[in-house]
Amino acid sequence: MTIQQAQQDVDQWIKTVGVRYFSELTNMAILTEEVGELARIMARTYGDQSFKESDKKKDLADEMADVLWVLICLANQTGVNLTDALQKNLVKKNIRDADRHQQNEKLKK
Repeated sequence: MTIQQAQQDVDQWIKTVGVRYFSELTNMAILTEEVGELARIMARTYGDQSFKESDKKKDLADEMADVLWVLICLANQTGVNLTDALQKNLVKKNIRDADRHQQNEKLKK
């Protein structure tokens, strides 16, 4: 699935199953909530926190997909083509960070 296809699929789902998009502000709040859930699973899986019983059945991939879903909703609502945005962002990073990470002593082995 391409990013463009994902944007189309989410839009189609919202319009048929989901009835309509939530407002942009509501979706921003939902995105924040979903990122928090992802952070909780990451902290327990890769960090120092132990799992609560309620978190043991959480699926990292599903939490990431939830974040992506809401981000796609926001992109659709605001007219952002995520394919173009990501491509432009990669160009920006390649120019800005061409030497920065290689020269960072903390990243050297």
